Amino acid sequence: MRPAAILTAVAGIGIVADLIAAGGQRLGSTIDPAETAAPMEAQVPPPAPTAQPTPNPEASMNARRVDEASQFYPAVIDGKPLERIAPVVPEQPANPAKDRGVNLVRPIAESAGVLAFGDRRLQLAGIDPTPADKTCIDSGGREWPCGMLAKTNLRLLLRLRAVRCDLDSAEWTGTVTAACRIGTQDISQWLVENGWAEAAKGSALAEAGEKAKQAGKGIHGNDPRSLAETSGPEDLPSDLPPDGL
Repeated sequence: MRPAAILTAVAGIGIVADLIAAGGQRLGSTIDPAETAAPMEAQVPPPAPTAQPTPNPEASMNARRVDEASQFYPAVIDGKPLERIAPVVPEQPANPAKDRGVNLVRPIAESAGVLAFGDRRLQLAGIDPTPADKTCIDSGGREWPCGMLAKTNLRLLLRLRAVRCDLDSAEWTGTVTAACRIGTQDISQWLVENGWAEAAKGSALAEAGEKAKQAGKGIHGNDPRSLAETSGPEDLPSDLPPDGL
């Protein structure tokens, strides 16, 4: 019996060796990804399809687009709905008025209201010129040459300086009527305000003429030469003409 047991043990060892060799061949062979992935895919069920919302045409037409800023402001204030106002239009700068006119050099005052340029004449607009030979009566009943003094005061204002007049051209014949300035000073306004000429009927200078009349200025007052004789040097007006006029 001893030899038989030995033979049985040897046969068992051979069978075990064959099983080990077969297992090594199995582990050394290439693994197919499809064989390994198939069982895992079978274990994980596919996700259920989500239901798509059904569009509502009426809701999409009535929907109002909300911008980012509107979410920070209430729809009502003190129980009253907000109102949309028109955007503020920036104020456009006014177009500066065109400086129309021409410069006339070396004007000569023929009277308080009429300028001479050689054989041409220009009557200042908005006034009734004071004739150079006009005489006035002062408060004491004395006559004085108010027209000559008015002419002299206009000459003192001009001093042969160029004037700018509202004319289309510096060339004309006869007599024209226009507004003239020395710098920014309107000559007609200066004459009326100082009482050396009266505002024409309907002129914008009518109010200034009334103030000069009430103040007794120029032709509406007394002879300024008599005032110079009775006043000190500090009381003399700055537009007094030379003595003897």
